[in-house]
Amino acid sequence: MTGRPVRVLLAEDQGMLRGALALLLGLEDDIEVVAQVAAGDAILDAALAHRPNVALLDIELPGRSGLDAAAELRARLPECRVLILTTFGRPGYLRRAMEAGATGFLVKDGPVEELAAAIRRVLAGGTVVDPALAAAALSAGPSPLTARESDALKASADGATVADIAARLHLSESTVRNYLSAAIGKTGTRNRMEALREARRQGWL
Repeated sequence: MTGRPVRVLLAEDQGMLRGALALLLGLEDDIEVVAQVAAGDAILDAALAHRPNVALLDIELPGRSGLDAAAELRARLPECRVLILTTFGRPGYLRRAMEAGATGFLVKDGPVEELAAAIRRVLAGGTVVDPALAAAALSAGPSPLTARESDALKASADGATVADIAARLHLSESTVRNYLSAAIGKTGTRNRMEALREARRQGWL
């Protein structure tokens, strides 16, 4: 091996999977896992402390999503390449990951050799995307929801009333109703809970 090993940060909330990934990647001569975190809001601090070359992030994490963390890493640590590794191969997630500055997007059921190769490729300046997912994302198109419609749907996730949502988002109740109604129409569903489920299924939230 020549040169220094690739320094990798691993963010995964399932302890057994996180440990297995770290162990398997550590068997590669040119890869070193320098930090492991279980929550999205721990990613930036760990990255600033350990200065990884590549951050390997799950999407659905406690505290903060991997997509939000990817955008923050891009702003605060632009030299760190971000590779999203997720169970959820949803077209909307891929589009949002690329918009957040990720340079790779893989689903978790691939072999570890493929993951190691993807880490090397993004570090070399390439982009790695699961081909079937890339095709699906292109055919699906962008999310039809505006940022405010998405906010209103997310705020309704715990069964909050329109008044609760209005207070959280600092909006009037009539404006919230308009956003929720638009989101229901765009998702082709009958109510806001169905709209929320469909938007999540598509990877728009």
